Amino acid sequence: MSIPQSAPSLGTHPTAGVNAGRAQTREQLARATYDLLVIGGGILGTSVAWHAAQSGLRVAMVDAGDFAGATSSASSKLVHGGLRYLQTGAVKLVAENHHERRVLAKDVAPHLVNPLTFHLPVYKGGPVGAAKLGAGVFAYSALSAFGDGVGKVISPAKAQAANPALRTEDLKAVAVYYDHQMNDSRVAVMTVRAAVESGAVVLNHAEVTGLRMTRGRVSGAELRDRVDGTEFGVDARVVLNATGPWVDHLRRMEDKHAAPSIRLSKGAHLVLKRKSPWTAAMATPIDKYRITFALPWEDMLLLGTTDEKYEGDPADVRATESDVRQILDEAAFSVQAADLDRSLMTYAFAGLRVLPGGPGGVETAKRETVVTEGRGGMLSVAGGKWTTYRHIGRVVMTKLAKLPGSPLVDDMEPVKSLVRRTPLPGIANPNAVAHRLLVDHEPGQRMDPLTARHLATHYGSLSFDIARLVNEDPSLGERVHPDAPEIWAQVVYARDSEWAQTPDDVLRRRTTLTVRGLDTPEIRGRVADLLARREG
Repeated sequence: MSIPQSAPSLGTHPTAGVNAGRAQTREQLARATYDLLVIGGGILGTSVAWHAAQSGLRVAMVDAGDFAGATSSASSKLVHGGLRYLQTGAVKLVAENHHERRVLAKDVAPHLVNPLTFHLPVYKGGPVGAAKLGAGVFAYSALSAFGDGVGKVISPAKAQAANPALRTEDLKAVAVYYDHQMNDSRVAVMTVRAAVESGAVVLNHAEVTGLRMTRGRVSGAELRDRVDGTEFGVDARVVLNATGPWVDHLRRMEDKHAAPSIRLSKGAHLVLKRKSPWTAAMATPIDKYRITFALPWEDMLLLGTTDEKYEGDPADVRATESDVRQILDEAAFSVQAADLDRSLMTYAFAGLRVLPGGPGGVETAKRETVVTEGRGGMLSVAGGKWTTYRHIGRVVMTKLAKLPGSPLVDDMEPVKSLVRRTPLPGIANPNAVAHRLLVDHEPGQRMDPLTARHLATHYGSLSFDIARLVNEDPSLGERVHPDAPEIWAQVVYARDSEWAQTPDDVLRRRTTLTVRGLDTPEIRGRVADLLARREG
């Protein structure tokens, strides 16, 4: 494996904000008063920053870690209507989810969101019968206006032809329905880029150490740059707390007597190498409330998830040995043992669902968004799901506009007038992008087809910026690891155009190398070396 020892200068970039250095960004944050400071760069904070910048507000967004560095990059990678919500009678919610799912897949991010067929096996003695599931998947399809196909029931033999790993003992039938999936980390990074291209100023690895107060109102935040220790502050007319599992921690900075507003549920997942071809995902009912997923994702197999109350430090959440055993045991209901061998495991991860406070178990809690206003005027938002992240951003914008005496009303464009289907950067047909990458090359050079396809479905038309790096320095066209499609040009691109500061930023979230179990000490060292050579 050839590893580049130097990185080329990239020169100019599509947007200055994307290429701003940390010192320049800190200076920009410290010298102005922003209309809105968003604390938290998970998907909710990023969505609000994107919509607020589109509405004409001066927006700043900071995160103590990396963008989408916690729960937002630890999801089940699904963009879905929520089949299980039908059994609780949440028909309107499912219809809304379907609408957002289809808008993402067709108009906003067709280069990042991909269709996925689901098989739902019905076993003898299982919690749900074939007739009920057949009716359920038909209704589920109807709520999406049959835009992806008609939910139906097929025979075990037909299902196994699609998924040879399907366990057929006591299998009565298989229900079929349709949803979508994504690489959540890549969608998050593209949404940050969209916010910056709309005018937002963003900085990751910037920890809030205190809130600024003016006449009893929250008017900004004190911050510390975790990369070099620099301390600075940001002034803002309105502050939004979108820190996810840490939302109550920040609320107590505003008011030390603030009562808890949320509770947490841990969801763990496993990633395995695939032994068999998977042309459909499997969703297997475990009990009345829970489904276990086996998803073909990034040419691997993603299993999960758990759902249990979590009361520890959010920073310490991880998949435990108990989680691994539970996920493998539950997957074995419908997946053959050979495909679940522990030797196939490459990675395990866990995230925290933010749920409304209240009675009952976390498995029955509604996945709804919690919005509260503190005594110092800080607005806090938590919860929700990936599928509806754009909708949640618009909801928060509407809430900001309706706050009594809101200082933003006169300056922001009404939410209803925003372009509701603004695409994410790089929007393009992935097939066309992959074709271009394969045919447009310097004499004597040719991009690996797997790499071309990977770039097209993770960057869209921005893939051509990465290809230009390879044209400037062919060593950047070498694979980072021979068993993964990523190339070294992506590391340089993550450094200079996607705010990557640490090896984890690159290997876990800008690429799939950690998830594949391929982030060797040698590779981590080389990535750290490239990051240290950042321009400027």
